[in-house]
Amino acid sequence: MAARAVELEGLQWRLEELERRVFGGDRARGPRKVADELVKVQVTLSNIAGKRERIKILFKKIEDVIKYLDPQYIDRMAVPDAMKLQFILSEEQFIPSRAALLEQVKNIQPILDGASIQAIPDHAAKLQRLSQIHIQQQEQRHDLTNTIKALLKDYNKTILLLSKHFVQWNEILTQLEMAKEVKPVAE
Repeated sequence: MAARAVELEGLQWRLEELERRVFGGDRARGPRKVADELVKVQVTLSNIAGKRERIKILFKKIEDVIKYLDPQYIDRMAVPDAMKLQFILSEEQFIPSRAALLEQVKNIQPILDGASIQAIPDHAAKLQRLSQIHIQQQEQRHDLTNTIKALLKDYNKTILLLSKHFVQWNEILTQLEMAKEVKPVAE
């Protein structure tokens, strides 16, 4: 009970402070009360509405407009209760599985509210930086792969050329060795 009294005093102080700031609080006539001004406005509007029939009708229509603006109004009008019941009954077989899933979410709620989940935005920034580094490394790897392929191609060409030269040299050497062995015998 004492807590409510403290809250009420706090609200009253806040209202007086608001009135002082809004109206400035003329010390000669005392501060003007917001509530008093609102009552005066309401009385003036009621007097105007009482004199004019069209305004009375408009005030009555305001409640209808508020009712029509309610998002659930269309659901109540368009979908009869019998159809809602049929919809619920058609989903009856799925309700236990969804309830079990909801229970699982309720059980892991402390984990979801944990510090590791709360730190995801920080990790997302780090992950973004790591992703950029990874993309750069992939590009470097691609360039390095292309360079290595070119070097291997050049190496293979060089080895092929050397092999051809060795084969030619081997043939020449073989011919020279055969020519040396087939010398005519001097008589």
